[in-house]
Amino acid sequence: MSKKVLITRDSTSDLTPEILEKLNIKTIPLGITLGDKTYRDGVDIDPDFIYKYHEEHGILPKTSASNIAEMIDFFTPFVEEGYAIVHFSISSKMSSTYQNTLLAAQEFEDVYVVDTANLSTGEGLLVMKAAEMAQDGKDAKEIFDTINALVPCVDASFVIDNLEYLHKGGRCSALAALGANLLKLKPCIQVKDGSMGVCKKYRGKYIQTLREYVADRLGDHSDIDLDRVFVTHAGCDPEIVEEVRQLVEQTAPFKEILVTRAGCTVSSHCGANTLGVLYFRKTPLK
Repeated sequence: MSKKVLITRDSTSDLTPEILEKLNIKTIPLGITLGDKTYRDGVDIDPDFIYKYHEEHGILPKTSASNIAEMIDFFTPFVEEGYAIVHFSISSKMSSTYQNTLLAAQEFEDVYVVDTANLSTGEGLLVMKAAEMAQDGKDAKEIFDTINALVPCVDASFVIDNLEYLHKGGRCSALAALGANLLKLKPCIQVKDGSMGVCKKYRGKYIQTLREYVADRLGDHSDIDLDRVFVTHAGCDPEIVEEVRQLVEQTAPFKEILVTRAGCTVSSHCGANTLGVLYFRKTPLK
């Protein structure tokens, strides 16, 4: 008889508390350091605190990976309860969290670690799929193998309104940031092969660029899995978020549209007024 399966994840997948509770998904928070104090992502710090701190002090937080000992401590009680675990980690190209978790998993039987090659709800799509499989009684190895085959099919992208956070975080040169802001350019960042890169640059007011973005991403939905889509944002105006949600609904016949707020990791790198539409494709991204 196969063990009961528990799905666990790091805090970067940006799923709501309601989703986590409904699907019995357990979370280990990543560390967020501001000044001389380290917080736990989503536990004792949230994105609005980060934005306020940056506004007052001009300092961005630093994110830190979970270490091996922390991961062992996290897994131990679940293993002792008799669970097989499938754990989901932010892309190995973005953090050492995956490698540390993989090393920790070697201390146990039946702990499988997925390199999601993604972040935010790009990771969240995989986590939810796995949790639903667990609820359907699939065993850990089958879930792990199925999810790994889906990793290259995640289509995750975001449009960024302001490059200040990317610039201060060392991910965008001062010249590029200045030029983009003067020209009112809004870059679309896409995750591909585990890394982030600019796939298109929009120009104009933010809401207009988001309208173009939705049309570009979803206009031809012949290769899109229409079961589920996320609209995930970092502190955008609620009216903008709702307009994008409606545009998604009008553009492609998704069975489920989930709106979530990006957590501290995405917010630390991209800043407020970042919004993405994330979903599975039927075939791997090219």
